[in-house]
Amino acid sequence: MAAIPALDPEAEPSMDVILVGSSELSSPVSPGAGRDLIAYEVKVNQRNIEDICLCCGSLQVHTQHPLFEGGMCTPCKDKFLDALFLYDDDGYQSYCSICCSGETLLICGNPDCTRCYCFECVDSLVGPGTSGKVHAMSNWVCFLCLPFSRSGLLQRRRKWRGQLKAFYDRESESPLEMFETVPVWRKEPVRVLSLFEDIKKELTSLGFLESGSDLGQLKHLDDVTDTVRKDVEEWGPFDLLYGATPPLGHTCDHPPSWYLFQFHRLLQYARPGPGSPRPFFWMFVDNLVLNKEDQDIASRFLEMEPTTIPDVRDGSLQNAVRVWSNIPAIRSSRQWALVSEEELSLLIQNRQSSKLAAKWPTKLVKNCFLPLREYFKYFSTELTSSL
Repeated sequence: MAAIPALDPEAEPSMDVILVGSSELSSPVSPGAGRDLIAYEVKVNQRNIEDICLCCGSLQVHTQHPLFEGGMCTPCKDKFLDALFLYDDDGYQSYCSICCSGETLLICGNPDCTRCYCFECVDSLVGPGTSGKVHAMSNWVCFLCLPFSRSGLLQRRRKWRGQLKAFYDRESESPLEMFETVPVWRKEPVRVLSLFEDIKKELTSLGFLESGSDLGQLKHLDDVTDTVRKDVEEWGPFDLLYGATPPLGHTCDHPPSWYLFQFHRLLQYARPGPGSPRPFFWMFVDNLVLNKEDQDIASRFLEMEPTTIPDVRDGSLQNAVRVWSNIPAIRSSRQWALVSEEELSLLIQNRQSSKLAAKWPTKLVKNCFLPLREYFKYFSTELTSSL
């Protein structure tokens, strides 16, 4: 993503906004293709914007855009669902919040917002040349953060967080229900139970835990054999449960399947009761030590198929993990390179024949936690590398 920040962190805390007068959109030129058609159809042909795909200008509308007034065609709906919670290493979302595409993006200057907008959407929906004006600003807040709801043709939906959840639950093929995102004034520090592997370093580097304070809490357990429900309830409540099998070559006191069964057992203890609206997330990572039968059991217990997250460098597969999780976007087809079972088998054989134990692959899953910024407080906006 070629992201262009629209905020100078050292600038004075003034707020710049874009107000588009009716004259800018009152006389659209003869329409071209795609999104250039939207203003013409609305202003000249008096077409309801809900009957036009806000992302591409198609008139073949399948559903409504969850964040802004406007329609959405089937291809754009699929693209939106696939990219909605994808984040880059800088902590900002990877794609435009309107069309879930875009190469050059404008970043919201609100330190509590991670959303971006492409030049094309801003110019076609707010007004020609608006993206250049926004780019020149020292402190710009986005269309979901502004105190007013309309900018040109872009009208923020009322209660858009609830609309987004309803859209995901209705349109997604995922068997998991999406939790409604949390406004900044209601966000609390995340409370984590980390099993077998300690992920405190990774979560601290992402800003979810504040070093040297009690803001954001993590409890790490290596052995949970004697842990019972009462223990988890006394330590909790927890917002995130993480567990992982040891990497190949590590000496361990239990068979690989033990880690799966213990994770699943504590998952039942930690998750909120049925019908609870409280966001609760979990992740189980297999460091390529579970056999096929154990993988099938994991998929049955955790009610989903795993996602393979590879580490590909210079065209060569260096490492990989299998992940089961309800964190949004982990299953996105845009997120990970495709890896064949043959490549994984060869990697496992090479690891088994090597005398060096593999490292805990926390770097592979670290950025999977970034979508949790939609739900929990974070203490830094500048990500640091800890690996």
